[in-house]
Amino acid sequence: MAPVARVARSGNPGYAIVACALLVTGCATPSATRVAAEQVAPVAKSAPPDAALAARLGALDCARVSDADLRDSLQRAPAPRLMLLDGRPAFVTMQAFGEFLVAMGYPEQRIRSPRDDSLSYGGFESDELAGTLAWYYEREGMMPVVIGHSRGGMIAVRTLYELDGAYASAIAVRDPATGEALARTTIVDPYTGRERPVVGLKVDYSSAIATGKLPRLLLGQWDMLSKLRRIPDTAVDFTGYTIPFDLIAGDVGGSDPYVAIGSAHVRNVLLPASASHIMLPKTVHLATNPVTRAWIDAYAPGNVAPVPPVAEGVDTTNIVHAADVWYGLKRNWCREAKGWARASRGEARE
Repeated sequence: MAPVARVARSGNPGYAIVACALLVTGCATPSATRVAAEQVAPVAKSAPPDAALAARLGALDCARVSDADLRDSLQRAPAPRLMLLDGRPAFVTMQAFGEFLVAMGYPEQRIRSPRDDSLSYGGFESDELAGTLAWYYEREGMMPVVIGHSRGGMIAVRTLYELDGAYASAIAVRDPATGEALARTTIVDPYTGRERPVVGLKVDYSSAIATGKLPRLLLGQWDMLSKLRRIPDTAVDFTGYTIPFDLIAGDVGGSDPYVAIGSAHVRNVLLPASASHIMLPKTVHLATNPVTRAWIDAYAPGNVAPVPPVAEGVDTTNIVHAADVWYGLKRNWCREAKGWARASRGEARE
């Protein structure tokens, strides 16, 4: 087995092994050999969609993706990998939220873990996640979506800092099926065919749900106290969800919003005070009831209809959070599908 790349991390110096430039010299080191062996063809050379699908994708308004758009267009195009990160303790899981998203129409195979087939991920550390995101981007041509609840939200934000180079100058690529750190810290960009480092990659859509500073303080995660609400440029679109007066998270009335350090587009969503920190991911009932499902399908930030009244057989618990995340996922999927269609025909992704 090739040696695993050691990278210089905060408080744990090492020596970065960076792969030789694949397209320049063809060096015979283990790193360069591994890059060449695992490389996939650029997306621009992959089979393009048929003309009818390409036309439908091109005509989509990503800010208004209807249920018909989902069935007729998006579900016939690739979808970004979705990483749902669990909180702590172990029973605070995003498994139920994954079930909701599958019921709403997100491809199940793009959510399930290749390691244990679950719909959510527990125990990820941020450098591992960053390397895993790079692996998926290289092979699937789409940056995965990262959504974390509680501790998982902290890992989502910390991963953005990993990609920004805050903790290490290089990050090893990770095989998601085994968790193995590969002997390289670069990938072949699926659109350009050129080698590039993992550090510097951007996550198109990410979010943190009910993630507060109090647990960071109690658990000794002090380095995240100053970073948790400040989103670096390695995020393109980021949404932070806060429950006012969430005692577990230590949030007081949503008075500590997420802010962009630079170019990231950051939204803050204040959830109803009645929301439960632990029960927030339990949303599958919203997808199976036609009343709540229709409300979610029609939801758009800034143009929100009144929540359906509670009636016999209608449970609206967690509907705002579920609808907002589903809206963001559809919009991101739409943008990525449009980019895939253009790139597969040799056109600029925009």
